[in-house]
Amino acid sequence: MVKYILKRLVYIVVVFVILSFLMFLLYKLIPGDVVRQMLEPQRADLTPEQYAAEYARLTEYLGLDRPLVVQYWNWFTNLLRGNLGYSVTYMKDVSEVISEPLSNTLFLNVFSSIIALGITIPLGIRCAVKQKSLLDNGMQIFTILGISIPIYITALVMIYLFAVLIPIFPVSGMKAPGSSATGFEAFLERMYYFTLPVLVATVNSMASTFRYIRAAMINELSQDYIRTARAKGVREKVVIYSHAWRNALLPVITIIISWFTSLLGGWVMLETMFGLNGIGKLMILGLTQKDYQLVLAMQMIYVVIALMGRLLTDLSYGIVDPRVRVDK
Repeated sequence: MVKYILKRLVYIVVVFVILSFLMFLLYKLIPGDVVRQMLEPQRADLTPEQYAAEYARLTEYLGLDRPLVVQYWNWFTNLLRGNLGYSVTYMKDVSEVISEPLSNTLFLNVFSSIIALGITIPLGIRCAVKQKSLLDNGMQIFTILGISIPIYITALVMIYLFAVLIPIFPVSGMKAPGSSATGFEAFLERMYYFTLPVLVATVNSMASTFRYIRAAMINELSQDYIRTARAKGVREKVVIYSHAWRNALLPVITIIISWFTSLLGGWVMLETMFGLNGIGKLMILGLTQKDYQLVLAMQMIYVVIALMGRLLTDLSYGIVDPRVRVDK
């Protein structure tokens, strides 16, 4: 196991270096002048000579007068030290810019994921065992609607139900105007403002997750070893949860981990509709403002999360199913 992990870590490092260079090169090929963009707000207050001098100073300060390979090396070494670059939109370090949006997106994703999995796992197992029952048919209709309806439609329905028709939740924002709450009180206030977005994200995630779990369980329940276990008189709960569910976990684990890693990209539509300062909304803003240092840093965070997610998936296979030997 240790040998396999070391091999995969070397693989992760190699892929990370290659992707970092390709992405850095890609953003450098996009037309635009970062220095000119930084100086644009104060251009009217500068004479042509002052503007040229300031332009040359910032170009040298940012290292944009050096060869492309040198620029990449400086950026990459700074990245390894935790220096994610400088945002020309916010005029401060990228690490300071993304800290709050990243925590908000994680907050939204973690709570919605826990609720969605807590509901869909028992429901998926139940519907797989009781196929074509009233519950199963009802869930099939619900999941088809959930997959077909766009998330913004779900959000509008939830807003109408719980913010207009029954006004119990706020429509947008993350805290009350002028709020200075701290500690547990601030957490409760945040939970209150995040209730509607979490509810929408949960409903949106449940449909596809439920169908994966149900399909995996139906496939396992049709196997010969399940019929053999039942013929030997093994209790039905043991057959379902100890035999079938454990083997059904292999495809489910892949879906769950890939789901978690993709969710960190942010719910752009959801964050925009509910006025949340999330990572997805920040990514769109960075692209529209041509703040490529900001966008590039977030892309590299996604790369690390995706690579570690693949490693975690492989290791989980060996833990869940002893037949899988990841060290060979």
